[in-house]
Amino acid sequence: MRPPGGSLIGSRGLLGALALVVLGLLAWELRWVLLVLFGAVVLAVALDVPTTVLMRRCRLQRPVALMLVLVLLVGLGLGLGQVLLPELAEQVRQLGLLAPAVAARLAELSRQVSWLPDLNASLASLGSWDRLQPIGTQLLGLAGGAANSTVQVLLMALLAVLFSLDPASHRQLVIALTPRFWRRRMASLLDECREALGGWLAGMTLSAVTVFLLTWGGLALLQVPLSLLSALVCGLLTFVPTIGPTAATLLPLAVALLVSPATVLKVLVLRLVLQNGEAFLLTPLLLRRTVNLLPTVALMAQLSLGALLGLPGLLLALPLVVVLQVICEEVVVREVMDHWR
Repeated sequence: MRPPGGSLIGSRGLLGALALVVLGLLAWELRWVLLVLFGAVVLAVALDVPTTVLMRRCRLQRPVALMLVLVLLVGLGLGLGQVLLPELAEQVRQLGLLAPAVAARLAELSRQVSWLPDLNASLASLGSWDRLQPIGTQLLGLAGGAANSTVQVLLMALLAVLFSLDPASHRQLVIALTPRFWRRRMASLLDECREALGGWLAGMTLSAVTVFLLTWGGLALLQVPLSLLSALVCGLLTFVPTIGPTAATLLPLAVALLVSPATVLKVLVLRLVLQNGEAFLLTPLLLRRTVNLLPTVALMAQLSLGALLGLPGLLLALPLVVVLQVICEEVVVREVMDHWR
C-alpha cells in the first residue's frame, strides 16, 4: 500500500531534480557572464584589502579610500612603467631579432641529434599556401579572441570598482536570496570566502614579486640576454601554479641557448631552484593561515577549466577552487557529511 505522502514527496523530488538540471543548463549557457562576474569579484577583493586598511588606519570613507587606492595603483604602474618600460620594450624588440637565431640554433641541434625531427624541413613545408592559409585563419581567430578578452577584462575592472564601492549592499543581496533559516550561516560563509580569497591573492602577489626579482637578478648575474622580459614572464605565470612556471622557463632557456650549453644548464638549475623554492617553501609559508590547496586538486582544476573555458578558465581556476574549498568544508562536510546517520 502506497504511503499517503509518497506521491507528493516523489513529485517534489522530481521537480527539484528538474530545477537543478535547468539551472545547470542555464549556468552553462551563461558561463562567460559568470566567469566575468567571478573575475570581477576576485579583482574587487584585491581592491578591498588595501581599501579596508586605509579606512581603518586613516578613518576615511570607503569612496575616498578606494579612490586613493586606485590613484596609488595607477601612480605605481606609471612609475614602474617609466623605469622598466623602455628596457622592456627594447628587450621585446631584441626578442624579435633573436627569434630567427634561436630557430636556426634549434635546427642545428636537430640535425646533430638523430631522433629529433628536421626543423628546416618542417619550416620549409610551411611555406606553401595550403599550409599558410589555415595558420592565417587561426591568427585572425586569435586576434578576435584577444579583442574579446580585452573587452572582458575592462568589464571585470568596471564591475570590480562598482563592487568595491559598496560591498555591504552586494553582500546583503546574496544573504537576502538565501532562506531565512540559513542566512546567518550564509553571512559567515561569505566572510570566510572573502578572507580565504584575500589571503590567497596577497600570498600569490608576494610570491610572484619575489620570483620576478630573484629571476631577474639571477639571469642578470649569468649575463643572459632579455633577463628583464624573462623575469617578468616568470613572475606573471607564478599565478598559474604547476603549469605556469614550467612554461615560463622555456623563454630564458631558449635565449640562453644562444650563449652556450653551459649557460642553458645554469639557467635550468636557477629556475629549478626558484620554482621548487616557491612551490614548496615560499607559497606554503605565505598561505599557511588562509588556504592550503593540494597540488593534485589545483592541477585538475586548471586542466578541467582550461579545457572547458580556455585561457580565462585557466587563470581563474585557482581562486575558484579556493572559494569552492571553503564552501565544501563549511557546507558539504559540516552540514551534510558530519550529520549523516
